[in-house]
Amino acid sequence: MTIEESLAKLFSLHTFGVKLGLENIQGFLKYIGNPEKKLKAIHVAGTNGKGSTSAFLSSILQELGNKTGLYTSPHFVRYNERIKINNNEIPDAYVADFISEHDKYIAEHQLTFFEVTTAIAFQYFADEKVDYAVIETGLGGRLDATNVIVPIASVITSISLDHTHILGDTLEKIALEKAGIIKPLVPVFTGLLESEAANVIEQRSKELSCNYFKLLDYIIKRKDSIELYTEEIEVDDFTMPLRGDYQKYNAALAGLVISKIFDTDDYFHLERGIRNVISNTGLEGRYEFYNTQPDIIFDSAHNPDGVRNFLSEFTKDFTKYSRKVLLFGAMKDKAIKEMFNELKNYFDEIRVTDIKYERAAKAEDLINLAKETGISVLKEANSADFIRSFRSQEKNNCLVVLGSMYLLGEIKSCLEKKIA
Repeated sequence: MTIEESLAKLFSLHTFGVKLGLENIQGFLKYIGNPEKKLKAIHVAGTNGKGSTSAFLSSILQELGNKTGLYTSPHFVRYNERIKINNNEIPDAYVADFISEHDKYIAEHQLTFFEVTTAIAFQYFADEKVDYAVIETGLGGRLDATNVIVPIASVITSISLDHTHILGDTLEKIALEKAGIIKPLVPVFTGLLESEAANVIEQRSKELSCNYFKLLDYIIKRKDSIELYTEEIEVDDFTMPLRGDYQKYNAALAGLVISKIFDTDDYFHLERGIRNVISNTGLEGRYEFYNTQPDIIFDSAHNPDGVRNFLSEFTKDFTKYSRKVLLFGAMKDKAIKEMFNELKNYFDEIRVTDIKYERAAKAEDLINLAKETGISVLKEANSADFIRSFRSQEKNNCLVVLGSMYLLGEIKSCLEKKIA
């Protein structure tokens, strides 16, 4: 089976949608030899920040000399981006061979895309004998396909209202789902949480006799910096390649995890891991400048909290732009009206676009939702061409491409094909 045929098979599994539950993945992993049991893993969940925190963790582990697996989702352009070892993507041949070997089982048991991808990641990391694997959850935690591992640390970056139709409509309910990744005696680390969510995580940690580390207990916020102080290490400034105070919190959380789990005072490699996170992991779509003068910024903020984080950084440059344009796309299960309300006062023009994904909101739906918030938006039929044409506009203009990672991935793929 070729890689093209294998990926076609894989993507066809989206037909089975999202199946929350562990029976399918547990059965499949047992069938292929339980590779997840061979991994020393750090498990990362959270509404926002889990991808960036996972990248920081992976980067620091690499700088400490470890062969490190990184499993994240979704991908931007290539499926292989989801599964990496020291920033090297899983080979096409490995994916193709895996699907060829297990095609019959996958079809008979109607495994989902995410279940199969998770199994591929675990098998690949086990075969390649990684020292450590950083595993990001897909959705929630308790019933997520990744939640078959017993990690060396459980990390919850943030908790806010998202996927409420699946995870619950209160912070407490969502926190319970995220807390599902907590395992007996495994240390628990959390980013900045609202008290309602923090109480749930703390209670669950106590019930399972886990050491519980709250980032807030180990940081000091200065005007332009965040300082991390643990018994093992002191970091009074981060050389950050990513913009936004929220990324400093993600980096600090990763630093806290590594210092505690490995009992290390190696400031040099921890700081290098944070500074080199992009080159070590290929992290993208986080206040990413596709072009400068005019500035074209890609950001994967896809829920109200993510939008607020983006705007906290965007407002620092807000006055220098003479014209500000937003290109937006989102999944239909997101709090779209709330995101429009957050965004509407910051842009002179808002355009919406379709995403070629079954869970995506149609442009027409976005237009109607925008009207309900009292704003008028335009439909953009060809996002990539619009971005290309924007590059020739005045140097002090700005275009923000914001929303689902599927939107950014689709656009990046189109831009790359045109260049090629």
